[in-house]
Amino acid sequence: VQLQAYGGGLAQPGGSLRLSCVGSGITLEYYVVGWFRQAPGKAREAVACIASDDDATYYADSVKGRFTIGRRKGKNTSYLQMNSLKPEDSGVYYCATDEYLNDGMEAELYDHWGQGTQVTVSS
Repeated sequence: VQLQAYGGGLAQPGGSLRLSCVGSGITLEYYVVGWFRQAPGKAREAVACIASDDDATYYADSVKGRFTIGRRKGKNTSYLQMNSLKPEDSGVYYCATDEYLNDGMEAELYDHWGQGTQVTVSS
């Protein structure tokens, strides 16, 4: 199983970015996908996840109403649409999945991780 996250970059405060996570060796539409981020000097934190059974979505309080997690079925891809970006959203964003987990916002529950994509929000 391999995941590749891409779509990061530089955005201005209030701007938008869309991250994507492509899977290989796994059909992502059937499994939980979590997005996490890590800022320099800080612990990795959960951003959002989409459940494997019913596509229920969960968000960290800090991103509710601004970020949307979803799937592109048939493309083996999950996305994270990020709107109204703030400087505190900056960090390396990772996608993760697990064959046995239905949903969860704890990083230790996930077995497979992508390499991360850098998001910088700055004017």
